[in-house]
Amino acid sequence: MNGGQPSGTGTTHGAFADRAPRPADADPTPDPSPPAGSGTAPARPGRDRYLDLLRSLALVRVVVYHLFGWAWLTVLFPSMGVMFALAGSLMARSLAGRPAPGVIKSRIRRLLPPMWALNALVLTLLFAGGWNPARDPAVGDSWGLLSLANYLVPIGAPPFPWHIGSPSGLLEDTWAVQAAGPLWYLRAYLWFVVASPLLLWAFRRAPWPTLFAPLGLTAIVGTGLVSIPGETGNAVTDFAVYGGCWVLGFAHQEGLLRRVPRYVSVSGASLIMAFGLWWASDHLGPDGWDLNDIPLAQATWSFGFVVILLRYSPSWRELPGRLRRWDGLVTLSNNRAVTVYLWHNPLIMATVPIIDLAYRLPVMTDPQAVAALDGTYQLWMFCLVWPLIGLAILAIGWVEDLAAGRAPRLWPDGRRRGRGRSRGRGGRRTAGGGRGRGAESARSAASGPGVSTRSSDR
Repeated sequence: MNGGQPSGTGTTHGAFADRAPRPADADPTPDPSPPAGSGTAPARPGRDRYLDLLRSLALVRVVVYHLFGWAWLTVLFPSMGVMFALAGSLMARSLAGRPAPGVIKSRIRRLLPPMWALNALVLTLLFAGGWNPARDPAVGDSWGLLSLANYLVPIGAPPFPWHIGSPSGLLEDTWAVQAAGPLWYLRAYLWFVVASPLLLWAFRRAPWPTLFAPLGLTAIVGTGLVSIPGETGNAVTDFAVYGGCWVLGFAHQEGLLRRVPRYVSVSGASLIMAFGLWWASDHLGPDGWDLNDIPLAQATWSFGFVVILLRYSPSWRELPGRLRRWDGLVTLSNNRAVTVYLWHNPLIMATVPIIDLAYRLPVMTDPQAVAALDGTYQLWMFCLVWPLIGLAILAIGWVEDLAAGRAPRLWPDGRRRGRGRSRGRGGRRTAGGGRGRGAESARSAASGPGVSTRSSDR
């Protein structure tokens, strides 16, 4: 690479080598309507900005984790557990005021079009690269071809080649694994949405057994005690691991958590989290303390973490103090949560060929300049991916509006623009606004564990 042009793109260990990305999620369909209230939970007008802030933090954490691969981030902030809890709370709120079939239809309708936009690009690149699913041994017979339907409705896992193209090409040859990775989250979200009427019915009749049942299920299917093969087992494990967090969203919306004394809920959650860390310490995976590789630890740590976050929930009508300066970005990330989640991983990959152009500069004849770029490569990826995410929001984010039945918006950060000014009395104008290195280096960094579509960020 010394002063020369890199031979192609690669992936960094932090971004892709350990796993294909798994969600942020963020709730794919944050509901902008006022909460209807149910049970003992009082109705609150407007959005809860504390929950919006949590969703934004989870999205940022997912991007950082997929770029740098720091295992300790899964302990510091279990983003997917948080996001499933927020989604469960919104689902319970919607079911309280509307018929279940209509709520399910609305959620699915708002989920699928953004996914189709990504999958259209993925399938186009796959077929253009010469992939023929009928001849792919991993897909197999005509029954396997039916799994292509998961690109339309993510009931199961979609097929894709683990390697396509050339390792020295513009796209690293495992790009399809990375691009299709986010569909695990959409599958889990879809299952939770469909099961929510039954889960909420059970929760209202037996709240505590329903709340803890997913942890018990995880202890069975997530520890090897009972093994379910294939993608069915993967889906059941995902459902179990994050089911407790989803039902915690019900408990938050229904007011159950607030009826428990704070010292009881916090101390109980701390004990569950301590158990999760103890279990993890004796079941470390290839990436050490990465809880994504340890289902029972992930389930218990996320459960306790979410209990504490929701028990201390201040229910802000607006962001307080210094947090207010981030109001626009929090609003934008919530309005474009699906776009950020689905596209961030392909955009991380896209930073590699862009940064590789720097190796063509005349200054790169100096070995020290090459070493400097090599040593800061991931930092440049981090700085570059956010503008690319912004461009994706402008280019494709409006699909979320169409899916939700809203007028398309390019940059929905809550601020009015354009002609949002009017003249007050006396002609005074008043504002109307509302509140790697190149492929060689990257592949060298990716020399750790192979990519797995089973474990990813949560």
